[in-house]
Amino acid sequence: MARTTEELAQDYTAMGHSVDLINAIIAGSQMADDEATDRQGCVDRNVEHLELMVAKDDWGSEDMTAVNAAVTAGKGYTA
Repeated sequence: MARTTEELAQDYTAMGHSVDLINAIIAGSQMADDEATDRQGCVDRNVEHLELMVAKDDWGSEDMTAVNAAVTAGKGYTA
């Protein structure tokens, strides 16, 4: 079943939140006091989420540049 325009917009916004979180953890500005395994798990979960979402075939003209960059950065991250 195809997503509605509203669902696409909500999913794209959620993807942006995952991008922001991955980038913040890698930059060290989020979760600074948590253990490395927590940071790694958070990055891994968000990378997985982005991979699942970007693979959907009903996207329109949404720019996935930041999403793809966050996936690449997250896959290279080791806490």
